[in-house]
Amino acid sequence: MILMRRSIAGLRSLSRGIRSKVASSLLSRLSISLVCGAVLLLDVASVRAAGAGGGPAPVAGADADHLPPYIMLRSLQFVQDSVVIGDHSATDMQQFVLARIDKRLRSADTSEFRDPRNVDAALIYAMSGGNPATLEYLVSRDVDGHFDTRVTDILRKYLSGKGVLVANSITSMVDIYKNTRIGPYFALVAGNVMFVKDPAGSLKYYDLARLLTPGTIVEEAALRRSFSIAIELGQTQKAMTYGNRYARRFLHSPYAGQFADMLVQLIVDHFKEMNEEDVLATLDTMDPTRQREIYLRIARRASINGNQELAALAAGRAQTLAGLPGGNDPQAMLYGGLARISSAGVKDALKTIEGLPEDQLSASDKALLAAARKIAEDIVTLPTASTIALAPPAAPQNAAAPAVSDNQQDPRAPTPPQAKKQDAPTIEQEHPVADNGQKPDPAFDSFVTSGRSKLNEIDKLLKGEGGK
Repeated sequence: MILMRRSIAGLRSLSRGIRSKVASSLLSRLSISLVCGAVLLLDVASVRAAGAGGGPAPVAGADADHLPPYIMLRSLQFVQDSVVIGDHSATDMQQFVLARIDKRLRSADTSEFRDPRNVDAALIYAMSGGNPATLEYLVSRDVDGHFDTRVTDILRKYLSGKGVLVANSITSMVDIYKNTRIGPYFALVAGNVMFVKDPAGSLKYYDLARLLTPGTIVEEAALRRSFSIAIELGQTQKAMTYGNRYARRFLHSPYAGQFADMLVQLIVDHFKEMNEEDVLATLDTMDPTRQREIYLRIARRASINGNQELAALAAGRAQTLAGLPGGNDPQAMLYGGLARISSAGVKDALKTIEGLPEDQLSASDKALLAAARKIAEDIVTLPTASTIALAPPAAPQNAAAPAVSDNQQDPRAPTPPQAKKQDAPTIEQEHPVADNGQKPDPAFDSFVTSGRSKLNEIDKLLKGEGGK
């Protein structure tokens, strides 16, 4: 009997363990959107519990539409913070919660705003993507002065696109409210307002917003904008610091694509001014797939810009991260080969890119491949009779330049007067070249002229690709 009881107890313990693991596994797979719905239900339960425990009586038929605004705001903050840390399924839930809060604020009795938490909730809602007209509506009904008119005036102008008008007054208000519930949001607004007037000065407000609310959508927005401003101001080291922090904290944000664009631009345009270890440290925070994507984009842009060293470095790292046998990553090989075309290894580069499988390249990369092949072939091809025949005639050195006019292309414009014929001026050479009795080779001159014409056309194609 004792052994049987022990066996039963052991089975029950094992069953509880299995149930616990299954429940844990199921919870880990739940979408944040479903959790947000649960948060709203828990908020309802908390209101009911407060009424049952002798606290303030709950509203009759209490549900999500009758919750205090400050409690509903918590759900909005939870959803928005979930979005920027990587749960993109919560994006639709964000619009739903915003709509519910908007409806709740418009139906709220003016007496509910005696609670300063509800006042702050209305202000934060307006600064978090809410309807600006709702703030106007609440302020117009605020006969008891629950809202600070200094704050509402600033927000109303900012939300209507007239933030420049409050650039002077908002700075003092940030100091007053920085330690309150609206402080981080107000600092973010101040940074946006000051950016137009003083980009460098706006950074301190973004830094304050980040300091007050780490790990939130406010920090994500402040960090991303600080990164952009530092790049514009040419503050390379500070920009890399912001970039490293963003990569560590918000790499899965839906706005991370903007960050990646700016990071590639920063590295390609300022690589010589930067510490290579700082660049690698930032990229090493990413998963291998994202690292490879960034390295390929760097290699592509560097190749088009003519930065051979950076293009080769980035292409090599992309090949390593691809994990393919022999490092045969078509994109990396394309960008690496493109970088070597203008070097002494042009023949090897041509050999590399000629064997690339076009079916594994995007449409834009196929255009780059065609341009790269054309450039390499023109470089290694010797002039022939056909190139002489195709070469355009060279313009006379002393030909009169046509007058430039705004209406030159207008068919209705009068024909410009022709320039009078003048004798060609005698040009004296500062450093005369010794005549060795050899005349210029017309075949060579024709080849150079034809080659330049082709390269100019290819350069136009590459510049068009560089903007993508």
